[in-house]
Amino acid sequence: MVVATACGSAIEGAPQADTGPAVPAGLERFYDQQLDWGDCTLLDLDYPVNEGVECALLEVPLDYSDPGGTTATIAVSRRAAGSRVGSLITNPGGPGAAGTWMADLPVPPKVAERFDVVGFDPRGIGASRPLVRCRTDAEIDADRADLDVDMSPAGIAETEQESRDFIKQCEDRVGTDVLARVGTEDVARDLDVLRAALGDPKLTYLGFSYGTRLGTIYARLFPQNVRALVLDGVVIDLEAESPQDAAYEAAEDVVAQQAAFQAAFDDFARDCTSQPACPLGTDPAGAVAQFRALVTPLIDQPIPAGDGRMLGYSDAMVGTYQALYNSALWRSLVDGLAGVAAGQGDRLLQLADQYMGRDADGSYTNTDDAFTAVRCVDEPAITDPAVAAQFDARIREVAPFADSGTGTGAAPLDVCAFWPVPPATPPTTDLPTDLPPALVVSTTGDPATPYQDGVSLADRIDAGLISYTGEQHTVVFSGVDCVDSVVADYLLTPENVGRISC
Repeated sequence: MVVATACGSAIEGAPQADTGPAVPAGLERFYDQQLDWGDCTLLDLDYPVNEGVECALLEVPLDYSDPGGTTATIAVSRRAAGSRVGSLITNPGGPGAAGTWMADLPVPPKVAERFDVVGFDPRGIGASRPLVRCRTDAEIDADRADLDVDMSPAGIAETEQESRDFIKQCEDRVGTDVLARVGTEDVARDLDVLRAALGDPKLTYLGFSYGTRLGTIYARLFPQNVRALVLDGVVIDLEAESPQDAAYEAAEDVVAQQAAFQAAFDDFARDCTSQPACPLGTDPAGAVAQFRALVTPLIDQPIPAGDGRMLGYSDAMVGTYQALYNSALWRSLVDGLAGVAAGQGDRLLQLADQYMGRDADGSYTNTDDAFTAVRCVDEPAITDPAVAAQFDARIREVAPFADSGTGTGAAPLDVCAFWPVPPATPPTTDLPTDLPPALVVSTTGDPATPYQDGVSLADRIDAGLISYTGEQHTVVFSGVDCVDSVVADYLLTPENVGRISC
């Protein structure tokens, strides 16, 4: 058994081994456990692990209100530092994304030298157990081929029945006891157990996208245990006092996100139409119409995509969204749309496969099932069909590139409206005012987590803010020196860095 312990350091704010927070009553055996680091091949990982990365399993209660009951295991990875002063625990987002691969995050040398870089698969995900897997690979393939664009009464009824059928699969194959305990609050409690098992009296944390929600909920539950928080690509945590208000707030967030994706599409279209042979033509003002002319026919007529597969409308839209996450994928989207124009869907289907977590052998990760399970526990859903219709109309208005043109003024309820367990109650609606200085990073052209959400969070918690001008979803440690150097310095010495533009 190898135990990770903190040691003294000249780095300001570094964890000190002779101090530490109190252990929650009844959870002593979990907080006192020692991690047995070993070969990562012992875990059921979906990807190869590079040399030098070690893995372990962390035991946590499935239900923190019943610590003597059923337990879960959390897969953990680390790349050990040369002269350790603590751990940098990371989360890649999702929700539903595995994070053990993040032990290999390309952190700057001065961070790698002093911090173990730690990743983990949140409960229910990846190599953690029990696993939230509701569908087989074949069932996911079938669901991807299903359109759900018919907004007639019959079409809405069919879509809602499909949601109920999916939920029945989750209940039968996963169990409501597990589905009730996969929300972000429980993951935040796991994060504190992990902090203690790593030997860190205080948490040093880097969260991307949904990982920022995990970080803020951790800060609400364990403010006294925070050393440093880097929050990149902010997902605003719900602040509403009632479930109904929270449902409206979550729906408003979706509208804002879709508006941001439209902005990303517009940026892509300007770039594409300025180049020869753009499949959207030469006028950016007409790009939405040109895009719709390419993809809308796929509703009725899918096209060949190689290996006996077909590209249908749903996958064409998923592939487009995937490319809009990062301008580095714009060339792939140009090729994919050019392929659609020529009657070949393989390039755009490859982008959709990336988003859906489908490997070349046809197998899937459980990311999509877990995404739904976590979201439905975290966020109350709209249950009034009239309100659902209003939000559907607003989304079509703010994101015309994604409007199938089949709107009728009605819409199905989201799958979370039928979820078999109630949404979790947030630990509190306010972040503590006495947190150590946090650092928020927000990208101006981020399509998934709008820039202004990061600014708003930084204002709320009086955090430092790095504003990065770019077209991508999250940026920390992706090779932008202006961002990476500030984040590295902050991790070594957590202090308010003020407002910085990169």
